[in-house]
This record gives sequence, structure tokens and C-alpha cells, in this order.
Amino acid sequence: MDYDQMTAPCGLDCFNCPMYLANENQELRKAISKKQGIPLEKAVCQGCRNENGTIAFLGMTEPCSVYQCIENKGIRLCCDCSDFPCDHLHPYADNASSFPHNTKVFNLCLIKKMGLEAWAQNKAKSVKDTYFKGKLKL
Repeated sequence: MDYDQMTAPCGLDCFNCPMYLANENQELRKAISKKQGIPLEKAVCQGCRNENGTIAFLGMTEPCSVYQCIENKGIRLCCDCSDFPCDHLHPYADNASSFPHNTKVFNLCLIKKMGLEAWAQNKAKSVKDTYFKGKLKL
């Protein structure tokens, strides 16, 4: 797995995303199509970098602001930027229960601390599992 290519600039792990995994799993693709109410052929994604920051199943027609920013700055990940963290990575309540976008800054901090490969192999999946299934610890 090319973790560099399959990690979005914002720190999302495309390689663990159901939309990416649906490329190889027809049952998952059918379930996503039904749940999201989108045609079967659109119930997949090749990953942020492979889609040039424009994710079709989300109805995007141009790259997201994070992708545009890293392209303009010539960097691979937001955590490599002198402005990190910035408002491009601000968490939002919109769809927070369905999409792990609020994990971006946490993932980027882990990538910076652990390195991309170690994070991808040892931590990325558990971050997503904790986000969706974990209990708040105070």
C-alpha cells in the first residue's frame, strides 16, 4: 500500500475509507449505494490524491480548499505547513456522526509524531474506530 498516496493532505486515511474499500468489495458498494442513495457506479472513490481533491460522490466539482492549499504551497500534508493548524482543518458538527473529518488534526499530529508509515500501519484504523465507537474519557 502506498500510504503517502492514500493519505489525504488533511490527514484522512483514504485506505480505510468504505468508499475506497468499495472498489474491491461489491457487497460494500451495494450497501453504500443504498444507504447514501447514490448510483452504484458512484459509490466508490479512488482516494483524495487520486481524485485530485475533487470527490465525486460528495458532489464536488472542484478540489477542496485543503487540497488547493497544499498544491499552492507545494507540500504533501498539512502538518508540514508553517500555518498548521489552520481554519481549513476546523472541525464541524455537519455529518460528524457519519464522516470522520473531525479526526484530521489528531491524525496529522500523530503522523508528525509517529511518521506516516507507522501511523498508517499501527494507529489510523484505531483512530477511526475510537471516533465512531469509543467512549469519552475525561
